Amino acid sequence: MKDVETLILTIVKPLVSHPERVSIVQSESERFFEFHLSVAAEDVGRIIGRHGRVAQAIRNVVYSFRFHGEKRIRLVIEDGKSKNS
Repeated sequence: MKDVETLILTIVKPLVSHPERVSIVQSESERFFEFHLSVAAEDVGRIIGRHGRVAQAIRNVVYSFRFHGEKRIRLVIEDGKSKNS
């Protein structure tokens, strides 16, 4: 799992203005290994890109990583908005 996290950080850090505020939290569900990516609020647009193109490109690279077994990888880009609002 550390390889996937390193891959995500290698792709994302050069794209943002505040690389020190990039963080990844890993979780696991029945079907997926989930990686929750958080960046500074002002960098969310840089990661998502126009019409979601940058986010889709990042996901294409990350999703190509394969494990032995049935589980797949999911990348969740946190938008910084509160879930209670």
